[in-house]
Amino acid sequence: MHLFVDNLINIDFSFLDHRRGLVGETWLANAALDGALDEQGMVCDFGVVKKTLRHWLDEELDHRLLVPRHSPHLELKEENGSVSLKWHLADGGRISVSGPRQAFALVDTETIEMESVAAWSVAQLASAFPTRVEKLQLSFSCEEITDAFYHYSHGLKKHDGNCQRIAHGHRSRIQVSINGERSALWEERWAERWRDIYLGTREDLQSGGDEAQLRFAYQARQGEFGLEIPATRCELLDCDTTVEQLATHIATTIATEEPGHEVQVRAFEGLGKGAVASARR
Repeated sequence: MHLFVDNLINIDFSFLDHRRGLVGETWLANAALDGALDEQGMVCDFGVVKKTLRHWLDEELDHRLLVPRHSPHLELKEENGSVSLKWHLADGGRISVSGPRQAFALVDTETIEMESVAAWSVAQLASAFPTRVEKLQLSFSCEEITDAFYHYSHGLKKHDGNCQRIAHGHRSRIQVSINGERSALWEERWAERWRDIYLGTREDLQSGGDEAQLRFAYQARQGEFGLEIPATRCELLDCDTTVEQLATHIATTIATEEPGHEVQVRAFEGLGKGAVASARR
């Protein structure tokens, strides 16, 4: 018997790519199980399936940095519950990240792709279900977006939860209206501006070092975090990078170039959530 659960949960995370660098992403998880029926006429109770898979995906992938452990572009060090890594980019640049082990998902693959992450996840979940479940399948998909969107990564040191991790992210839509009318031009401009971007808070920026590299560091409740990234792959903001403040930042920035007009920005944080901000200059 085949059992399926579509649109199980969405996960927000970042991953390392040789060309794109640090990439914020949002995936939707779908699952399927094959097995024999039990005395209740079930392969496995839907409640058990949802609870088990949602909990594992939320704990092990959501708001983490996914690292392809077997990539030739990776230098990785694990010590005393912490991880530090260097990631070598195709253009000769590098990204360095450090933090508590729980902020990373070290995936046994050479590249982070939907298929490789799904296969690794299934292997980790092998013993999570009753023995009559003969096969577990997991797949990921992206939200179908027909208008503008961007991929961004960030960290929120003041957050009580897992958003405090310095390298997690989202694939997010952006909608801009000028005087009540959608502006595809402004939406595309921001989609390009924040394509595979790291949004860094200026107060977390460390002084000194190579001007071509920006280094961020902070102490949060989960521990000490650090990130070094090429300046060309980062935008510095004078505020924290919550979606509320990002929406306000975009709106006020556009308003300075659209004097006398009402600007409204609907900024998403991953799938189905976000903030709306307005500005006028």
